[in-house]
Amino acid sequence: MHVSWKENIPAEQLENNVVEQFRQTFGEAPAGVYSAPGRVNLLGEHIDYCGGTVLPFAIEQRTFVAMGPAEGQIRAVTRQGDAGQDNTEASEDAVRFAEVAPGKLSGWMSYVAGVPWAMAQQEGDSFSAAGREFGAQIAIDSAVPLGAGLSSSAALECSIAVGVDDLLSRQNPQRERLAETDEGRKALAEACIRAENEIAGASTGGMDQSISLRAQRGNVLAIDCRDFSASPIEIDVAQAGLAILVIDTRAHHNLSDGQYAARRESTEVAREALGVQTLRDVFPDTPTLAGAEKLLREWDDRVDSLSLPAHVDRAVIRDAVQHVWSEMARVEECIALFADRTEVDPADWTRLGELLNQSHDSLRDQYKVSCPELDTAVDAAREAGALGSRMTGGGFGGSAIALVRRDDVEKVAEAVATAFEKQGFTSPEFLVSAPSSAAARH
Repeated sequence: MHVSWKENIPAEQLENNVVEQFRQTFGEAPAGVYSAPGRVNLLGEHIDYCGGTVLPFAIEQRTFVAMGPAEGQIRAVTRQGDAGQDNTEASEDAVRFAEVAPGKLSGWMSYVAGVPWAMAQQEGDSFSAAGREFGAQIAIDSAVPLGAGLSSSAALECSIAVGVDDLLSRQNPQRERLAETDEGRKALAEACIRAENEIAGASTGGMDQSISLRAQRGNVLAIDCRDFSASPIEIDVAQAGLAILVIDTRAHHNLSDGQYAARRESTEVAREALGVQTLRDVFPDTPTLAGAEKLLREWDDRVDSLSLPAHVDRAVIRDAVQHVWSEMARVEECIALFADRTEVDPADWTRLGELLNQSHDSLRDQYKVSCPELDTAVDAAREAGALGSRMTGGGFGGSAIALVRRDDVEKVAEAVATAFEKQGFTSPEFLVSAPSSAAARH
């Protein structure tokens, strides 16, 4: 059975591509080149917008942008276009910066122009281009698979953010570069979140932008989404003779189609009914599976007295809180397994696999964000010997991950590809990626 592995485009080639595209399009050299990674979320799905802690890591695949100043206008060119489009020629677009506003843009340009708009809203008078109206010329190329649930949108936003940050500071020496501190990167992530929510019109809880801007090579990042504080955790699969196999199902994933927003609305209904700021706040201390089960029993006891909108399906809301609370507990158990450990017991890796399995089962059965391609990938990986497997990302398509023994990577990939062929699905693509570094200037 033929197994299709994603092309690993070298960073140097991507950098050269955007510089050359910039010269061809705009007739001059760029002021700088910037990049940001996509991500895989190891554990903690659909809980970032509920105040939970998530465990993402940056992947080696990155989006590159070459950027230079302009006045008043944002002009951009890309070979990627919108997720799901197979563009063989570069797409070019332009917008007056003063005209960027919620509801005014669509497609890939909304992510590009939305970032400086959000930064301007955030910074106010300090967002200055030496007294001129902000503008930029931008060339884009990317190795982050589009529509694969690996956060190509955040990689684009965050590469733009570090570029705009650098351009502004070059033009205005009094302005501090935000990318030079973790607190500044946190602010850049907040701007990217706002750009995606308000300009691109795609709901996001902030995990993707946070890891893309704040990742640390070699580490998973535990991000508490109540305040976006972050702590690196070493989960060294390679040292344990393991690998994380990423399976792009090639079932197109799109967070702006309304299904993600519908699931998020379910959690908002529950949060408002319980009178808390986040669903994480109902835990009196660190979430545990026993605590999650207790909260669910209390929900069942109280549900008839809770103020829920008449149009909502109470079974849907119950399923949502069951997933959210149990997923929060799984993350905390994973952190306890690996944080501050000089040596990891082999049984801990087995338990991590079980947590991945439980997460997918909950996302499939309670949160209902899986799809036949994701379930086929997960089931085939488990049957082929993976310690654990689950969908990663928003769902409804995109990618799955499998924790596998390094010597079994090819075997598991072949089993998944064979299962897809039997089901008549488009052949999946695979990659193995270690935790990589954050968005940067080159």
